[in-house]
Amino acid sequence: MGMSCNRREAFARLGGAMSAALTRLGAQDTGGVIKVDVELVNLLCSVRDRKGGYIRGLNKEDFTVTEDGKKQEIRYFARETDLPLTLGLLVDVSKSQERLLGIERQAASAFFQSMLRQKDLAFLIQFGAEAELLQDLTNSARLLEKGLNDLKLSVDVGAMHTGTIPSSRRPKGTILYDAVHLACTEKLKGEVGRKALVLITDGMDFGSHYSREEAIAAAQRADAILYGIYYADMSAYGFGWGGYGASDGDLKRMAGETGGSVFHVDRKNSLDDVFRQLQEEMRSQYALGYAPSNAAHDGGFRKIEIKTANKDQRVQARRGYFAPNG
Repeated sequence: MGMSCNRREAFARLGGAMSAALTRLGAQDTGGVIKVDVELVNLLCSVRDRKGGYIRGLNKEDFTVTEDGKKQEIRYFARETDLPLTLGLLVDVSKSQERLLGIERQAASAFFQSMLRQKDLAFLIQFGAEAELLQDLTNSARLLEKGLNDLKLSVDVGAMHTGTIPSSRRPKGTILYDAVHLACTEKLKGEVGRKALVLITDGMDFGSHYSREEAIAAAQRADAILYGIYYADMSAYGFGWGGYGASDGDLKRMAGETGGSVFHVDRKNSLDDVFRQLQEEMRSQYALGYAPSNAAHDGGFRKIEIKTANKDQRVQARRGYFAPNG
């Protein structure tokens, strides 16, 4: 997938700190495209205090990065990074979400209008028994709103799916993991800058071909952060689900492994409130980069840990990445 000119330029103009670091790494800027002689691991993180408030104003010296327990040299650093954002919104349209879709349309439309900047792109996928792309990558809030208006309830439980996502012999109802895998591999993997998926769902998966761990791995390979918006209509479940019910456990697992968060829509927080909280988090990030001391191209998973000098601060970031293979 090609990258627009202004996104290339935005990526090339990350700021003095990154430019200087890339120069030290032997980077060459040719026509707005940066070429680097060594591979960099790019990290986005946010830092909170004990009360959960975001901490801004930290410097590179405040951070320590380790990979598989070995300290790494931070080569570039930026606060409130101006990296272009590629954002995917995945909306659960299974039967249990029927009464929530109208609220989701309105709140998501307002979120796109306030969140997207000129160099940002977004896309929209609905998922239930199948996953469907309603709006491809665009910077147009109008087109995204049109896609949101096309959200429709999925009731095709048990149907065999033979489209983009591989079919499964298990009954399909809410293919959450397949939708995440599809979005990461088809839409995010080739993009630059910050990449994030926002999932509006009650957290249940029925019938996905891919597992939760495979969905997480796809996000890690795409350098994408997963954010969950846990939104459940408890009246939709009744008492005959054999112990099944809405849960945020899988969302927490996916978000935690990729550096994201799970937000809850409840009596204290409307969906509009949650989108504002999400926007605050995504605009309160630090960008760090390092050239890994382990240069092996073995495709292995490398564990990452980021800490600050202040032990009362909590760093939120992805927990690892997959090395190149071959």
